[in-house]
Amino acid sequence: MRIKEPTLIVITGPTASGKSVLAIEAAKRLGTEIISADSRQIYKGIPIVTALPTPEEREAVPHHLIDMLTLDAYYSASRFEEDAFAIAERLIAERGTAVVCGGSMMYVDALCNGIDELPTVPDNIRQGLETELTEKGADWLRNELRTLDPEYFSKVDPNNIKRIFHAVEIIRTAGKTYTQLRTGRKRELPFRIKKYMITMPREILFDRINRRVDKMIESGLEDEARSVYHLRHLNSLNTVGLKEMFAYFDGVMGRSEAIERIKKNTRVYAKKQLTWWARDKEIIPLGLSDVQAVSESGFRLEC
Repeated sequence: MRIKEPTLIVITGPTASGKSVLAIEAAKRLGTEIISADSRQIYKGIPIVTALPTPEEREAVPHHLIDMLTLDAYYSASRFEEDAFAIAERLIAERGTAVVCGGSMMYVDALCNGIDELPTVPDNIRQGLETELTEKGADWLRNELRTLDPEYFSKVDPNNIKRIFHAVEIIRTAGKTYTQLRTGRKRELPFRIKKYMITMPREILFDRINRRVDKMIESGLEDEARSVYHLRHLNSLNTVGLKEMFAYFDGVMGRSEAIERIKKNTRVYAKKQLTWWARDKEIIPLGLSDVQAVSESGFRLEC
């Protein structure tokens, strides 16, 4: 692969699309390292549900921002932007390029476009909203965001109450919708960014997702979920694969139903990822035939 100028290569795509394999191939051929843009791989103790790179993959190519925080640690897109940008600058200065790999939309967006400067929420607004949430419940909070900012509500994970809460408190503070505030802070970059997304027909992607979940179960997902069940209130564990297992442990659903629900919810998440990236005109799509051709030709992408 030929790099004409300092470049940050971003390889993204829906879950189970094979972006990790492609990123490793790219980094090996370029003699550089990988920066993970996965909001759950950064935590320790849940390698199966997060599809953490294997020890062999990490030995072949160093990975950054994975397996480094305890489950109760706070992390955000803003902190990711700072951490990932610093690593990217260093790698590109040393090697001419760096590879970003991940499917967390807000993380990729934060690194490529800059994070939004949001107002500081006064204590009275935050405490008042916390009281309302306690009294009225999560469904009320979801409806509040739907009323105040239907565009952002259509994008956010409805089960991520922490994120919904944050959006509502910001809206109440600023007097503007969260969508209006999330414009992205453009910054001067010492390198250019080339973004690639792996795409494939939905039926193929969904089959890959289903088979991946089956492999996770075979690899011990249930035991992994039981090992962190006592911490199920933490935001780091609010993720597909664990939520359904926790519901099984709680007696809300049977084991088989939980596994099928993991597959369904993963497919739903993949569709959200595709919808998000469809709006990005800078992304270069890579079909399965393109990915194969790229690998077989010595990983020559348009750079």
